[in-house]
Amino acid sequence: MIPLAGRRIVLIEDDEIMGASLAQRLALEGADVVWRRQALRGLHAVRTPAAPVDAVVCDIRLRDGSGEEIFAELGRAMTPPPFLFITGQSGVEQAVRLLRAGAADYLAKPFEMAVFLERLARLMPQRAVPAAEPVLGPSRAAQAVEAQAAQAAADDAPVLLRGPRGAGKLALARRIHILSDRRAAPFVAAEAADRDASPDFPALGARTGEGVLFVAAAGRLSAAAQDALIALLREGPSWRLIAACGPRLTERVAAGGFRSDLYYLMAAREIVVPPLGDRSEDALWLARRLFDGLNARRAAPLAGLSGLAEDAVRAHDWPGGGRELRARMARAVEMAAGDRLYPADLFPERTATDDFLSLGEAREAAERVQIAAALARTGGQVAEAARLLRVSRTTLWEKMQKLGL
Repeated sequence: MIPLAGRRIVLIEDDEIMGASLAQRLALEGADVVWRRQALRGLHAVRTPAAPVDAVVCDIRLRDGSGEEIFAELGRAMTPPPFLFITGQSGVEQAVRLLRAGAADYLAKPFEMAVFLERLARLMPQRAVPAAEPVLGPSRAAQAVEAQAAQAAADDAPVLLRGPRGAGKLALARRIHILSDRRAAPFVAAEAADRDASPDFPALGARTGEGVLFVAAAGRLSAAAQDALIALLREGPSWRLIAACGPRLTERVAAGGFRSDLYYLMAAREIVVPPLGDRSEDALWLARRLFDGLNARRAAPLAGLSGLAEDAVRAHDWPGGGRELRARMARAVEMAAGDRLYPADLFPERTATDDFLSLGEAREAAERVQIAAALARTGGQVAEAARLLRVSRTTLWEKMQKLGL
């Protein structure tokens, strides 16, 4: 049976007891579970996912719709992922009809959890490694870094990830681990909280086994910790080292504050991770993912991010990187008074003048809304959208690139 660990499964179930039971068990199996209690939100979770969906578990009868409607709507625009429908005895005929329409399987209530897990596992597509959805973002800069990470996953050399705090170094280290042959072994993270602290590297190495030992903030390692780490590396440990540091570690090496031999051992492969503030496309991608996750927990979900909020996310420098974005988004979603997020929700410290758009910014915002509407109406067909907007296809492509659409 194919394991469910690491698989993304959308659960559409409005029964709180049934939904909680299935979501909890799937999580215990290591699955990435997205639980939606309403038909429309379930449809959105499958149609515009934050990451590729491996399977959908859906109750046929929902209070605000039906699983059959969700499946049919998805089929009009895409090939849906495998669907496992849940039904009462009275819905078996409908379930059979869905199987003929392309659904993968169904289960009639009541059912044993072991049977549910086995039937769901059968639907999982075979794959040698987890799907390579972005971890840093869709920008060219992020994809170039992720391509280097994929190359690094193919061997066992130590890797040094260099970049500012909040750039995504931990996520990238986990990506290297999960793409490598060591993915079934532990990923153990250690951080030098300050230069007087010395992580117990022998104990951490023992916990890591044949997995990956990730040393965050390696540039802050004390002299004693540096000595201990290099001694272990020279012994040829069974684990693999991935370290992360700030952009100025080489300066500390040059000044004699960090052992040069340790630096060169750690940097057998070095990957530079650019700051989030230089990757506006990735900042917006991350903001949308964070919003979706946080909004799902609200009793009264928001309609979304306003165009002005998205523009503000793109324009901000993000000196605190992903940590700052997560904190701002969490506060904004929790405290929002309107039906969607606006710049003032994300940046309450700014004055009205700070948030007032220039004429050029307002023009770009209006163009973004109109282009997005044209693309939505034409199903993403650029030539048709250009005809609606009365511009050439080349002009539309250029504007889409500029506006990040």
